[in-house]
Amino acid sequence: MENFVVSARKYRPDSFDHVVGQEHITTTLKNAIDNNHLAQALLFCGPRGVGKTTCARILAKMVNDFDDNQSNSLNIYELDAASNNSVDDIRNLVDQVRYAPQYGKYKIYIIDEVHMLSNAAFNAFLKTLEEPPSYAIFILATTEKHKIIPTILSRCQIFDFNRIQVKDIANHLQKIASQEGIEAEEEALHLIAQKADGALRDALSIFDLIVTFSSGKKVTYQDTIKNLHILDYDYYFKMTDYLLEENIAQALLTYDEILKNGFDGHNFLVGLSEHFRNLLVCKDSATVQLLLVSENVQKRYLDQANQASVSFLLSALNIANQSDLQYKSSKNQRLLIELTLMKMAHIKAAVNLTKQPLATEELKKKSELKSDTETTEEKSTSPDNQVAQESKSDIPVTHQDSAPKNFSLRSTTKITDLKQILDKPKQEDEQEVESEVEKEPKQEDQPFTFEELKDSWEAFVNIKKQEGKDSEVAVLNQEIELDESDLITIKFINDVQVNFFEGLRTDLTQFLRQKLKNNNINIESKVIQGESKQMLYTPKEKFNYLAEKYPDLKTLKDKLGLDTDF
Repeated sequence: MENFVVSARKYRPDSFDHVVGQEHITTTLKNAIDNNHLAQALLFCGPRGVGKTTCARILAKMVNDFDDNQSNSLNIYELDAASNNSVDDIRNLVDQVRYAPQYGKYKIYIIDEVHMLSNAAFNAFLKTLEEPPSYAIFILATTEKHKIIPTILSRCQIFDFNRIQVKDIANHLQKIASQEGIEAEEEALHLIAQKADGALRDALSIFDLIVTFSSGKKVTYQDTIKNLHILDYDYYFKMTDYLLEENIAQALLTYDEILKNGFDGHNFLVGLSEHFRNLLVCKDSATVQLLLVSENVQKRYLDQANQASVSFLLSALNIANQSDLQYKSSKNQRLLIELTLMKMAHIKAAVNLTKQPLATEELKKKSELKSDTETTEEKSTSPDNQVAQESKSDIPVTHQDSAPKNFSLRSTTKITDLKQILDKPKQEDEQEVESEVEKEPKQEDQPFTFEELKDSWEAFVNIKKQEGKDSEVAVLNQEIELDESDLITIKFINDVQVNFFEGLRTDLTQFLRQKLKNNNINIESKVIQGESKQMLYTPKEKFNYLAEKYPDLKTLKDKLGLDTDF
């Protein structure tokens, strides 16, 4: 039986041209070698599996003009800092640097996971890294640049590796599948690329797993979602269709099927939010490129995006986000998700309900116009019509002026369309009209005294005390004045207090108007000009202040030998 070689090793790039998704790094390194501008200390940073160590090995071969058969030359040293992170390990490396290469131009030292070195090891490495021999090149690789001490960073030329794009990973997997004679579906490769999260090595490992799982050297979408235990796109498309149709029953049954298949409710909620995000991205042609799926799936997203409004998607995302935050603390997590789906199914009805007031206003205008027309026709048939016509030339009269003040109220509250919208019985409408007509006239503003004002003011302050808002209580406890026009003036010692008070002005004014039954009350703030009170902070300042008021206190301190600096 032949020894199996995993794809991550079998298809490891042997030149910069074969490195995937890091063109900004490979181009810079090739130019540096061609122009003889290569630094002697390089730091490769980035996520796992994006090609840091691979680029380091390719660079080591290129600077020495080695071919593939000489890639394991003694001129290239690799050190795993995860397991060799002590001071002695670094000292052994430094001792090797002293000797010039026996073959080739340079000795290359590749230190992987360099952030694992101890502080003592870093310090032992500083001098050599700052002034290496002309034949030595150090290549450091790490996934956590923030853990490397600044003195090391300042001595290195830093290269930041990017996460590899989903499209680039999928294309690379397609090339490998063609070379291996494996039939692979495009959706499956895109799904593997998404699951790899920007790491090509992880994508190749998943690819090998799916090939082993499948029969007949095929990589299908169904085999991929089964093996990786991923919720199918179809569930999210179906669920969204049910929510748009306001079909709560099918939405709940679909969620039950998802749970029976062994999927976690939280993962479903996160996936549904991602689905809504993709639909929202499809609403604008400029953002469609942010959709990281295959072309076939992208068409399905575009079709469903045309059926869902932006208001629905934004509301659904907001509801899903709230449920996501509440999921871990919920005692009945299934019920939480089901309530979330019910809310989403009623989004369209809620949006339509918010539009009803606009329709109601239009109906009112039409009804008023119709009522005014009928009133005009009745007047034209009355005996007094001739007198009205004679005076028409002298006094212009419009349709609105000819109707009584309360006429529009009666006509608009009993229109048939409004009754259908609000679903009210006819008797309730008539009772509401009568209650509107029988309302008492507005009461006049009641006079009040300064003492009554202080009592009401104190009542508002007590409310703030009960709410635990001590800062607002401190601002309100200031001197106030009242003039004859019911204008209240509150005095402050600086502008900071005034700005803080502006946030309380509206609530306080409304409270006082209701409490004192006077809508003419207004409040203005005023900064008192003059010296502000001296604030005492240290014990010495406090003692000197008291000693000025009570001279005997200083004498007592001297007799007792006390010290104010405590």
